[in-house]
Amino acid sequence: MVLSSNLDHEGFGRREPWEPGPCSWAFREQVSELGLDSEVLPVRGDHPAAQNRFLYVGGALHALPTGLRGLFRPSPPFSKPLFWAGLRELTKPRGKEADETVHSFAQRRLGPEVATLAMDSLCRGVFAGNSRELSIRSCFPSLFQAEQTHGSILLGLLLGAERSPQLDSALIRQARAERWSQWSFRGGLETLPQALDTHLTSRGVSILRGQPVSGLNLQADGRWKVSLGDRSLEADHVISAVPASVLSKLLPAEAAPLAHALRTIAAVSVAVVNLQYRGARLPVQGFGHLVPSSEDPGVLGIVYDSVAFPEQDGSPPGLRVTVMLGGSWLQTLEASGCVLSQELFQRQAQEAAATQLGLKEPPSHCLVHLHKNCIPQYMLGHWQKLESASQFLAAQRLPLTLAGASYEGVAVNDCIESGRQAAVRALGTEPKADS
Repeated sequence: MVLSSNLDHEGFGRREPWEPGPCSWAFREQVSELGLDSEVLPVRGDHPAAQNRFLYVGGALHALPTGLRGLFRPSPPFSKPLFWAGLRELTKPRGKEADETVHSFAQRRLGPEVATLAMDSLCRGVFAGNSRELSIRSCFPSLFQAEQTHGSILLGLLLGAERSPQLDSALIRQARAERWSQWSFRGGLETLPQALDTHLTSRGVSILRGQPVSGLNLQADGRWKVSLGDRSLEADHVISAVPASVLSKLLPAEAAPLAHALRTIAAVSVAVVNLQYRGARLPVQGFGHLVPSSEDPGVLGIVYDSVAFPEQDGSPPGLRVTVMLGGSWLQTLEASGCVLSQELFQRQAQEAAATQLGLKEPPSHCLVHLHKNCIPQYMLGHWQKLESASQFLAAQRLPLTLAGASYEGVAVNDCIESGRQAAVRALGTEPKADS
């Protein structure tokens, strides 16, 4: 049995782009298995959305350097070419701590500007979090392992990159040949859970919607009793993909040590505002821009949706952007008990689009979604929580497997790989394509 948060198709990334990550080849294989190849909208390697990303600093957009030549050129908002940060990194000794904040790690190896501008923005864009609190070991494990293994991020990434399994499909071969940097579906990413729903139900899988689990109890025969309000189910094994903090409240008393570890894995909220403008133009062409916390505590970044996917602009077409709101601004509002209205988020997003992109006319369309506690925060020492949970599950031989964004990756591809690994652990073998 799998416990999962509700997949609200409308809220599951209606038009948001997909950016490949470490597990994206497996994701593409699953897209092929679900028969969605013809629905894919790719962004090829030579496209502006693949090549251009920006930081908004000092009231202006700054293109991030690309390619080897870009490292040797002046790159505002950085005071020196990034080559010097790389040279500094090669001379720094290996860290001795078992974990470190992202900010501390970046400042030690790459200097204060890279830490304060680039890594701060990256943590906000990926985790909607604070680089001074997030763990380098858990948030960016490849960087941490590169230093641990090779004494240098640059050397580690050049010499120690692990080769992922060579999965194969027509879609994967096309993506490799064209160097896709991101992609979506014609109908938006909601196409994925819709197709998965159809795929599973057609094979006899029961999906119970709108029935929150109220408790898990381990019976004398070693099976789970799963309470669903006014009724219950029995399961030989449970795979939990609900947030860690939610699972902690469902576990029985005998799993108190596990519940304690899971309870401390917090999450933050993000407001996603989709804006569309008639007859407007962007000042630059690219994927989008990120905003460091020193520039604006509430705006995490803006994605230029129409650059990557003009096919989704509608009829008549209009310029689309997505404004991500969160950070300390939203956390302060939540803590104060302030009413978090759609009007508040729309106003904040429109002000950001006007100030940062020059889109001063009112938008023709606006969609606002507040995703409460949607992105887990891998704080300093997160790896110890996972180790503690794993050791408890093994020692007690509980028929429970943890999966989802709370543990080892918050991106869609991370979650899909997490589910695949959970199935491997539960079944003791690699799952078949139709299982």
